[in-house]
Amino acid sequence: MRILLAEDDTVLANGLSRALRDVGYVVDVVGDGKAADDILNEQECDMVILDLGLPKMLGLEVLRRARARGNQTPILILTAGDSVEQRVQGLDLGADDFMAKPFSLSELQARVRALTRRQAGFGQSLLQLGALSFDQSSRSAHVNGSLLDLSAREVSVLEVLFSRAGRLVSKEQILTQLCEWNEEVSLNAIEVYVHRLRKKLEPSGVVISTIRGLGYCLEKPNAPAESP
Repeated sequence: MRILLAEDDTVLANGLSRALRDVGYVVDVVGDGKAADDILNEQECDMVILDLGLPKMLGLEVLRRARARGNQTPILILTAGDSVEQRVQGLDLGADDFMAKPFSLSELQARVRALTRRQAGFGQSLLQLGALSFDQSSRSAHVNGSLLDLSAREVSVLEVLFSRAGRLVSKEQILTQLCEWNEEVSLNAIEVYVHRLRKKLEPSGVVISTIRGLGYCLEKPNAPAESP
């Protein structure tokens, strides 16, 4: 899952991005509103954490412009503790949630999980496909109740496939969710992660099918993939 973090306080941005990366999210960081607006206009992400007091373009304007373009990406706004008016404005402009500074990192992580579940259409954190389950809160996978030993990258690939279970997912889509801007990961690496996952998922009966030249699909045996 890819998060855009727009925060001009370098110390805070580093702390937030590190906390989110530690639990498996891909985090791209920008320090001003103009950069955030450009990215939201040109690229896709799964969620935005948006400080309102940004230089070059205020966070409220970034939010307004994103919603005016029809961008429905979940947006969590960060506000100063006493800025009630800004919080009201942000929610009225289409923000999905807000947090007042200072806040705990554990609460931020919980709110991120809640927003991503809501965006995906899941009210609960536990996703189930046959004997395979994936807990979005702990980012862990189980087969018949037994924990699967997965690397951080394998967890991320499985999360992308699980969120689109039964549908085609291209290698490029997986790569986008797996890497930050300054990372270089080849499409061949995606094949390696998928190969390892296949072996670990065998006891569940759930398979990762390859649609040659197009991508992958997580599905129960003999269940045909749907078009994306």
